[in-house]
Amino acid sequence: MGSSVFSDLAVHHVEFHVTDAVWAARELAAQYGFAVVGSRRDEDHVSVALRQGSTVLVVTEGLTDAHPASLYVQQHGDGVADLAMRTPDARAAFEVAVSRGARAVAEPAARDGFVTATVGGFGDVTHTFVQSPEGSAGPVLPGLTPGLPDGHLLAASPGPELGVIDHLAVCLEAGTLEETVEFYRTVLDFDMTFEEHILVGNQAMFSKVVQSPSRLVTLTLIEPDASAAAGQIDDFLKGHGGPGVQHVALCSPDIVSAISALTDRGVEFLRTPETYYDLLGQRLDLARYDVDELRSRNILVDEDHDGQLFQIFARSTHPRRTFFFEVIERLGARTFGSGNIRALYEAVEAERTKTHDVL
Repeated sequence: MGSSVFSDLAVHHVEFHVTDAVWAARELAAQYGFAVVGSRRDEDHVSVALRQGSTVLVVTEGLTDAHPASLYVQQHGDGVADLAMRTPDARAAFEVAVSRGARAVAEPAARDGFVTATVGGFGDVTHTFVQSPEGSAGPVLPGLTPGLPDGHLLAASPGPELGVIDHLAVCLEAGTLEETVEFYRTVLDFDMTFEEHILVGNQAMFSKVVQSPSRLVTLTLIEPDASAAAGQIDDFLKGHGGPGVQHVALCSPDIVSAISALTDRGVEFLRTPETYYDLLGQRLDLARYDVDELRSRNILVDEDHDGQLFQIFARSTHPRRTFFFEVIERLGARTFGSGNIRALYEAVEAERTKTHDVL
């Protein structure tokens, strides 16, 4: 059991701990087009699984004060609590990770042909290794029954094709970036594939990207530069109560159509200054779409040596403004260029300033 135990890691699902699982599931279905594939009610919690393409989201509500979901929500509000990773051998993955220093959270357990085991990640976010039944084309999680836990079935409607999770963006406390990168490198055999120090006005942050050997699991790790003025990362850490996932990026094969569909469903996106599009033609030659299509939908575009990527950030509806979704389309681009990260920072910073002005 060497490093090869982690060579095939891929995102299995992202689990949110929430105040109300039925409400959260209905919101994801209505706004983002996810279909409910089933639910599970145990003595101390209830979970709902939703799917769109290969993207599986799980929302879990604690039914007792002592359940981890209840404790998470009490400290952070609704948010990402677990990034579950598919592996052909969950027991081996767990044993190797723990032997290398990972915190054991849940020992390997079998149910309905699935084997799962959980270790600690960053902050109180965990990683569950999921080994599906051999040759399984069935349920995405063990113990699921059709519909919502209240017995209702949600009518499926065509989604905006957000079928793949591109990455998770993680906000870390100042001074913890290096040790977090080292954890993923030494414990889970991830590689660091990109790093940058980003300056925006009098604020700054450090960013490093780590990816699994398969390149199917990507974390963008960000910490504030303590020598600069406080900004949005500091706001997240304060509002969230520590490190956590700031956003989940979902891939689309046609971002213009996807944003039109999401807007029709009531999703609001951050606005981009008009000057951005006035100067866009001078910065690069668009490989797809035209400037007016991007401008009317506030879609950003960046470029690296391998191609272009298009992205947009949803306006956070979280009461603490500590979580939102990103939609991204890649046309060959593989890296996280400075234009992307700076555009995200500036868009969120403008929103933060606007909110502070209102208050």
